[in-house]
Amino acid sequence: MMASACSLPMPGTATGGPHTAANPWPGLGLLDKWAQWLAELRIDVDLSGRDIQREFDALHERIRTNHRTRDAMQPLPLYLHGLVLRMREADGEVFVYAIDPLRNRIVAYTVFNRLVEVDRHTDRHLRAPHTKVAHGYRRMGIATAIYRWWLDSGRSLMTGARQSAGAHGLWMSLARDYTLAAVRIAEHKRVQQLPLPPPPGFFDALDTRLVLVGRGCRLADFVQPSTRKG
Repeated sequence: MMASACSLPMPGTATGGPHTAANPWPGLGLLDKWAQWLAELRIDVDLSGRDIQREFDALHERIRTNHRTRDAMQPLPLYLHGLVLRMREADGEVFVYAIDPLRNRIVAYTVFNRLVEVDRHTDRHLRAPHTKVAHGYRRMGIATAIYRWWLDSGRSLMTGARQSAGAHGLWMSLARDYTLAAVRIAEHKRVQQLPLPPPPGFFDALDTRLVLVGRGCRLADFVQPSTRKG
């Protein structure tokens, strides 16, 4: 259930227009440093385009033959190169599908996963996105548009234990328009903000993550303040 406007409401429409950053980090120099730190991030395995398309075709067939899943699909008001976007929600997770109507195929897929690592309070505010895009549909801004839709709807994102190299660049691009923070999953599954700059080896530990704060949300709503020793 939703506790506030920033705790995972289902959006009605996508927002447009220019994005104004709430990022407390002035200038782009720090983002450049983040880009260097991100080189240390734990890298996920990137499947080939052929493997992903086979996975999408099997997924499309399961949806086509399961009337409950098919009927749960809702249109998503995003318009990208003639693609049709559909979404559904199940068990607190949101699934977004980009479909090429000319080929009648799923060509991109995003799931906003719940984070079992965090406590119930934090779970109301954060999801971890994971996107796959078929070969031939990459560099079309599909993931960027879906993530912006999510963030502009007043919901926040946290990285999972691993990210693909492409996801690093996407998060850095979004950090120019949304607040980016470094956090650690602390005791009792609470999320604690880390001081900047992060210490060496920050990305080596599986409990260190990045957060993008959704439009109209506050980091303080779901993250404990940072503490600096010394």
